Amino acid sequence: MSLELRPLGVSCNLACRYCYQQPQRDAGNFRQPYDLDRMKAAAAKGGGPFVLFGGEPLLLPVADLEELWRWGFERYGRNSVQTNGVLVGDEHMRLFRQYNVDVGVSVDGPAELNDARQHRAAGKTRAATAKVHDTIARLAREWRPPGVIVTLHRGNAVAEHLPRMAEWVRELDALGVRGVRLHLLEVEDDEVRAELVLSARENVAAVRFFTGLQRELKSVRFDLVEDMTQLLRGRDGRASCVWGACDPYTTPAVQGVEGNGQSSNCGRTNKDGVDFTKADAVGYERYLMLHQTPREHGGCRGCRFFLMCKGQCPGTAVDGDWRNRTEHCDIWTELFTGLEADLVRAGEVPLSLSPSRERVEAAALAAWAEGRSARLEVLTREPAAQGAA
Repeated sequence: MSLELRPLGVSCNLACRYCYQQPQRDAGNFRQPYDLDRMKAAAAKGGGPFVLFGGEPLLLPVADLEELWRWGFERYGRNSVQTNGVLVGDEHMRLFRQYNVDVGVSVDGPAELNDARQHRAAGKTRAATAKVHDTIARLAREWRPPGVIVTLHRGNAVAEHLPRMAEWVRELDALGVRGVRLHLLEVEDDEVRAELVLSARENVAAVRFFTGLQRELKSVRFDLVEDMTQLLRGRDGRASCVWGACDPYTTPAVQGVEGNGQSSNCGRTNKDGVDFTKADAVGYERYLMLHQTPREHGGCRGCRFFLMCKGQCPGTAVDGDWRNRTEHCDIWTELFTGLEADLVRAGEVPLSLSPSRERVEAAALAAWAEGRSARLEVLTREPAAQGAA
């Protein structure tokens, strides 16, 4: 579980056109008074290290950042922050080193390839992008290389841009950056869809491009395809939360703590502009129904990759309705099909083609019906599944 402290809610110094938090800003729910003591009490109750999150968490005054990270370091020995990197200065660098802060940076590429991540002030987007890249290099030089999150869209991942992206990733590799997480664009409005969304074919081509690029890199690894390959092997212990049968009313993989100490869910599932508090119990109704619902009605019935994908993140559901499967279904299906073939050529039997698949599905459905999680690594070790494998 990730414990996210959001002292300033979704307040941000940028105005990224595609941000999944935009419904909250549109509703005016983007700034609230924060109370450090309440946040710390809620984080302690959450029971683990936390990541400072936003919006942009470095909008917080340096003194308050230091107080939170001092407390986190004394209690857990480490801290984390996810930032757009624009505001990082000398004092932040001091805090990163002093309080053992792992830094994640969200950026989509070099120069104009990052233009979708707009600065609020007209004409400052490119300068902000240059600052972010300087920050990444400085972190690698003076502290430790950050993790990087890249969202794929028409501004950075159509065929004509991929060679430039490869050059940039090689630069990250030379800096010692290890983790680059690729995100497919989560669409919040028709304007963004028309301007930035890649076709299914373009998304598949981009992911495969980066997968091929990884073979020549010393450090950088793209976790997306690794997750999918391991899921086909029935190994989900380290897969990211988008593959994990997320309940949008409890988001078990993310415990949010707002500035007033209130609990909240992962913002990716929030389509109403309101930070709902967590429900009292996890529910898996989405996955029970997706398994039974035909594709033409928004479901996954009959899909051999259902155990691995589970309809994917509810934040990307068709029509913004979490009850539907992801609108990226065609993309994931094609990628899973290619990775499935790779495993077969290597002499492996992926779970999608295993004689045990239906038994494992039945066990997963039974667990969800009882309100329990259904981990593939557990289900595939059960005697019935082993006997059929």
